[in-house]
Amino acid sequence: MITQTRRQFLATTTALGASLALPQIAGAADPIIIGVPSAQSGPVGIADHKDWQNGVDLAISEINSAGGVNGRMLQTKVVDIDILSPEGTIAAFQNLTESGVHAIASAFVLIPQPAMDTAAASGIPYVHGNTQLASLDLFKTDPKKYRNIFQLDVAETWYGSGLIKFASDLKASGKWTPKNNKVHIVQEQIAYTQVISKATQDAIAASGGEWEIGAITDIQFPVQDWSPIIAALKETDAGLIMIDHWVAAELAAFAQSFAIDPVEGAMVYLQYGPSQPEFLDLAGGAAEGFVWGTVYGVYADEKGAAFREAYKAAYPGTMGVVYTGGGYDAVHLLANVWKTTDPSDFDAVGNAIRGTEYRGVNGFYKFLPETQSGISYPNMVSDPEGGQAHLFFQVQDGEHKIIAPDPFSESAFRPAPWM
Repeated sequence: MITQTRRQFLATTTALGASLALPQIAGAADPIIIGVPSAQSGPVGIADHKDWQNGVDLAISEINSAGGVNGRMLQTKVVDIDILSPEGTIAAFQNLTESGVHAIASAFVLIPQPAMDTAAASGIPYVHGNTQLASLDLFKTDPKKYRNIFQLDVAETWYGSGLIKFASDLKASGKWTPKNNKVHIVQEQIAYTQVISKATQDAIAASGGEWEIGAITDIQFPVQDWSPIIAALKETDAGLIMIDHWVAAELAAFAQSFAIDPVEGAMVYLQYGPSQPEFLDLAGGAAEGFVWGTVYGVYADEKGAAFREAYKAAYPGTMGVVYTGGGYDAVHLLANVWKTTDPSDFDAVGNAIRGTEYRGVNGFYKFLPETQSGISYPNMVSDPEGGQAHLFFQVQDGEHKIIAPDPFSESAFRPAPWM
């Protein structure tokens, strides 16, 4: 487990000097450039992409303050991206691949193939937090073509099966007694949320009757009025409610509506979206008691706490607790690889990433060879330090508190105000 002090953490994550020196090559003192496709306009993605960009910038600031990577400073090239269209995704990635960047570090895109194909054509290492089974399946179709593309985290399927495991574990612990075994799923219509819903339904079917589907209700982005949804939830009266949607502002609107007219006694799980700063800012006191989860998030252990402290000092206000750490870890992971490789030798860098093991603020990174993606604890491994923890949070006293899994929890589950 983690034994570093905060002082040691800040020292080890910023001091990248004293590394093995690279052979002298032409332009060795030139900056190493990281391309960052970042949604700066459009209806979705801005908050997560801003979190990622902030994490990237914080890591670069630390690394450059410590002398850079073998004397070379890190820089970013940031381009706007439309993550909702293939054309917008291709345009952003082509901009980066044609401008001489040494790597692309992306929070996520919603349509993975255009991004992966554009990056693959250049060979430039591309690390991302797509959290998509589609990205992994595409890699498996041609591992040689996509050899330098890495998903930092795992597939979104674990959101579904992991939720049912969490609910069963919480019930078994005695901290929660569900009023019935029904699960009501409210599902948005994009492929990402549909995959999560399907995985949840499969896990319920595999529970041997411990859980059953109470109802499945469809929603379509943007959700203008949550009243019909809440009426459907009250009619089903399930013990566990899953809102399978990821846009923070809309989940905040749901929380406000639900707090006025709740399903009494139900535990309500909001899929991922509360991680974005807007959720707490917009929902206010109505956010209290809601549970949410992420397969990729900032820990609250000593390493994570030190990062949170440094991040909040640099970026005051409500902190996102997913892609802030993801962007930060991505840069440190790349920097560690570049200490012993030529950043312009893309295949050498890709080979080094394949062999890397790195403990960041979002958990442990080791890439599975069959998918070049991360490992989920406790869904895929039993060792807490063997992957990235599937974190479950609850809003308590206006703050996000990790309530599972052990040993990363910082608070116990509390009954929500409507329970």
